[in-house]
This record gives sequence, C-alpha cells and structure tokens, in this order.
Amino acid sequence: MRPRFPFLVVAIACAALARQVPSQSDTKPRNPNLLVIQTDEHNFRTLGCYGGKIVTTPNIDRLAKEGVLCTSFYATTPVCSPSRGCLVSGRYPQHTPVVTNNIRLGDDIVTFAETLRRKGYATGFAGKWHLDGRGKPQWAPKRKFGFDDNRFMFNRGHWKKLIDGANGPAVGARLPGGKLSYALAGANDKTYTTDWLCDKAIQFIEKHKSGPFCYMLSLPDPHGPNTVRAPYAEMFAKVDAPIPKSLRKTAAQTPKWAAAAKNLTPKRLRRLMRNYYGMVKCIDDNVGRVLQVLEKNDLLDNTIIVFTSDHGDLCGEHCRLNKGLPYEGSAKIPFLLRYPSKVPAGGVVDQALSCVDFLPTVLALMDVETAGKEEGRDASALLMGQKVDEWKDIAFLRGTPRMKWLCAVTDDYKLVYSPQDVPWLFDLTKDPDELTNLFTSEMYREVARRMTRALRAYCDTHKDPYGAIDKIKVEMAKASR
Repeated sequence: MRPRFPFLVVAIACAALARQVPSQSDTKPRNPNLLVIQTDEHNFRTLGCYGGKIVTTPNIDRLAKEGVLCTSFYATTPVCSPSRGCLVSGRYPQHTPVVTNNIRLGDDIVTFAETLRRKGYATGFAGKWHLDGRGKPQWAPKRKFGFDDNRFMFNRGHWKKLIDGANGPAVGARLPGGKLSYALAGANDKTYTTDWLCDKAIQFIEKHKSGPFCYMLSLPDPHGPNTVRAPYAEMFAKVDAPIPKSLRKTAAQTPKWAAAAKNLTPKRLRRLMRNYYGMVKCIDDNVGRVLQVLEKNDLLDNTIIVFTSDHGDLCGEHCRLNKGLPYEGSAKIPFLLRYPSKVPAGGVVDQALSCVDFLPTVLALMDVETAGKEEGRDASALLMGQKVDEWKDIAFLRGTPRMKWLCAVTDDYKLVYSPQDVPWLFDLTKDPDELTNLFTSEMYREVARRMTRALRAYCDTHKDPYGAIDKIKVEMAKASR
C-alpha cells in the first residue's frame, strides 16, 4: 500500500540525514582572527621571555611559551612613525613615504587590515596611530587604511588618562588653561590609557566574536613620560635597576652618530626605570585580561596573537635614552606570535627580521593573498619551524633624515654605515654591549665584505637614497672588493 504522505516521509528522512551528516560549510575551517598588540618604545629586555628578571610578565611570556619568539626582530627605522608605516604596509620607509615622525602615510598604501577587510573581516584599531601627520590627538582620522572601527584611534600623543566624553573619546587630563595634559590626573583602572584601550579591544572582540575579525591594539606605554597609575607606581619603588655596562663607555667606544646624553647618571636612570617597569607590568596584566576574554569565548586557538613594539628604548644603554639609533636597545624589538594550528609551541626564530616582513608573513599564515606591493619577506615557514634552505639571515635598517645611517644586521653581526663616521661592525655574540668596532679587523674582513655587498644590493633593489650619500657610497664600494 502506498504511503498517504510520500512527500512528508521523504522530507522527514532528508532532515534526519542532514542532522547526521555535517554540511560542507560545517566542516570548513574557520578563518583565523588576527589580534596585533603593539607597545611603544619598549626595551625587549624588560620581558621575562627575553631574559628580564625584574618585571614578571607571565601573560606575554605565555605567548612565547605557546607560540614562537623571534630573537632578532628589528624596527626597520627605530622611530615611531616610520616603524609603524613599515609594519602595516610591508614597505620600506622611503616608499611609504614615512621616513621620520609626523609624515602622512601614502594614500596608495594597502595595509594588512585593508586586505583582510576586503576578505570580509571586521576590522578595528584602538590607540596611537602616528601615521596621519601632526594632528594631536586627532581622534578617528578620516583615512582609515582598512581599520573600519577607528573611533578609538588617535594620531599621536602619550596621554595617561582617557575617558568616554559626551562627544566621544577624550583626553581626561587638562592644565588650568584647558590645554590637554600628559598628567595622570587620578587615572584609575578604568581611565588609565593602557586599561582604557584594552577595554575597547575587549568590547570589539565581544561584539565580533562570531568572526572573523582583525584588531590592532596600539598602547602608548612604556614610552615616556615615565609615570603610571597605582598600584604600579609603587611596585618597583625600591628596585635598583641594573646599570648597563655601556653607560660608562669611553669616547673610543662611541661612534660619532651616538653621542652620549648629558646628565644621565645611575641615580637618575634608576629613578626613571622604576615607573618604566611599572608600565610594563600594567601592560602584561592587561594582555592577560585580553587573553581571558578570548579563552572565555573559545577564540584563543583560532586567533593569531602578535605582541611587538614599534621600537625600543635604550634605557641607559650607551648613556642614552629613547630610540633612533641602530643599537640593540633602540632597534631590536620583541616579536611573539601564537597560533597553535600552524605555529609549534616554544619555537624560536634566530634569523634577522624587521617590520617590513610582518605583513607578508602574517597574511601567509592566514592563507590570504597580499596586494603584491610589499617589499618584505614571507617568514611564515620560519615561524612554523620549517627548514628554509634559501633563506638569507639578514635585515636592513635605516635612520631618519636627521640622523642618516644604514645598517645590515644578522643574528650574529651588525654593520653600520653613516656619513658622520667610519663604518662600525659589531660581533653581537662576543660583544653584546656593542662597544668594539671590528670593521678593520682582518678576522672579520669577509664578514664585512659579505654584509656590505648585501647592503649595497638592498640599496639598489629598494632605491634607498642613503646608499647614494658620497661617504657611504665610497666606503661601501671599498669594503665590497
């Protein structure tokens, strides 16, 4: 006897089968999220995973333990704007064309965020941008460069207190005449800039947890002024920071491009470093808050988490503060990446990399095609622990128009050319304090020749005008023979 409701029977059977067999869309891997956390003027030696002993940084260290740590990652130019331009674009400063601070990023630049936005990603940015000229603070620049939600992006400044004002985000500290101030002004765990910006990142993650999303969290600390909210201001009040060996170096150990700062005594340095350590600790605690939110929403393992900085801070090394020089404390930056589905836990990459390598590397990890305009290298295979036979362990750095220099750096050596002085070559393994110039040593002649040839090739390929400076050009030609 034929069923009275044949179509209903078939429909029920099909529905049951559909419940038992996952659809193709259910089994397709989800696109990974991307979270980039960038600090400002951060000496890598303050982090536990880079050997720091004073500040405990368990949350940042976790990214190294569960991901990969790069030991030789450098700011392509160790100054805020140029470094940031390189990171977001994958291009050298002379082509972004942000060669020093307060220059606008070129309208033609395609950032990693824009590439992901075109792929359907929700994108956003909170914190210091520093790529739209001299505006200060200049909230939500009109040119978004792919960061759709840029309400909490400000162009520049190192404000310590931020608030949600009636007309949007605002600086929460003012001088008596109404001028914006860098003062703490009673900032607490809701209004201190690091906390406030991390709250915005957490809100974005919660809103877009269905994914995929791309978010950049750009923290102005631990850049000066060296002040931090309670209780971090008291945590290291009795700590005596170690005094770098290079603080007391001789004139013969000092290149002409690195004149020592005046009045930087051990006493003053220790006073400055106490709050610097406090800022680092506050950053680590907030990184922990962000990781907790990702875990709570089951997003942690499907989110590529990057922790890095725009440049370092010499923190007394070579009797200097801040940045701008090719020395390790200024130019080397932390770079950690966690992505367990592709990057083995506990990985270490020793090969020299720089900010221009970030865009092609992270997009390759995400299986996303770049815009094809990048000049950096795809180092994803190195981060995944794979052997790369043809990889060249060398990166190229450059100074600003105010202090012109060219640098080639590997895991072991650093070579610096400038119009101010003779070439300098450091053996980073034997001389980690960078005190001895080995350029004229016969033992290092082949090292100098090989690195100089690579630096000349970089100048030719990427049209770096510093390579055409008479003194640099002559010295490089001579050393290449």
